[in-house]
Amino acid sequence: MLFSAPAAGFDQPFEMLAGCHDRVCRSLALLQRLVDHLRTNGADGQARSAADDVLRYFDIAGPQHHLDEEKHVLPLLEASGDAALIDAAHRLRADHRQLDVQWQTLRALLVALNDVEALAREADAFVALYDTHLPLEDELVFPAARRLMPAHGLDAMGREMAVRRGVRAPAARGSR
Repeated sequence: MLFSAPAAGFDQPFEMLAGCHDRVCRSLALLQRLVDHLRTNGADGQARSAADDVLRYFDIAGPQHHLDEEKHVLPLLEASGDAALIDAAHRLRADHRQLDVQWQTLRALLVALNDVEALAREADAFVALYDTHLPLEDELVFPAARRLMPAHGLDAMGREMAVRRGVRAPAARGSR
C-alpha cells in the first residue's frame, strides 16, 4: 500500500492529526503527478494505480480526519470565547463541506480517467483549497486546541478516534 501509518498513534492524537496532513500533502502531490502522467501517457496501468491510491486516501482517511477535527478540535475553538479561533473553526467547517463537494466531482473524474483537462481543473481547485486549509490548522488551530484541551481530553480523543476506526483504543494515561 502506498500510504504508511502515521508515526504517532492514537495515544498522541494531535501528532496523529499532523501526520495525516503529511499524508494529505503526499496524496495531493500524487494527484498532480497523475494529471501530468495522463497528459503524456494516457490512462495506462500506472495512471490507474495512482488514481486508485488517491481514491483510497480521500475516500477513507480524509473523511475520518475531518470528522476527528469536527468532533474534537473545532468544538474547543468554538467554546473558547476567542473571536479569531471561533472564526477559524467556522472557516474550517465550511472548508470541510467545500472539500467534500469538490471531492465528489474529482472522484468521478478519477474513476473515469477520460477527461484529463477537467481532472486537471478539479485537481487544481482541490489542491488550492487544501493549500489554505492545512496551514490554518497547523499554525493556529492545532496549537490552540492543544492549549484548550482539558487534561483528560487527550485520552478521550484518542480512544474515540481509535474506536471509530475499529482499532484497539490506547490505555488511559493514568492506567499505564
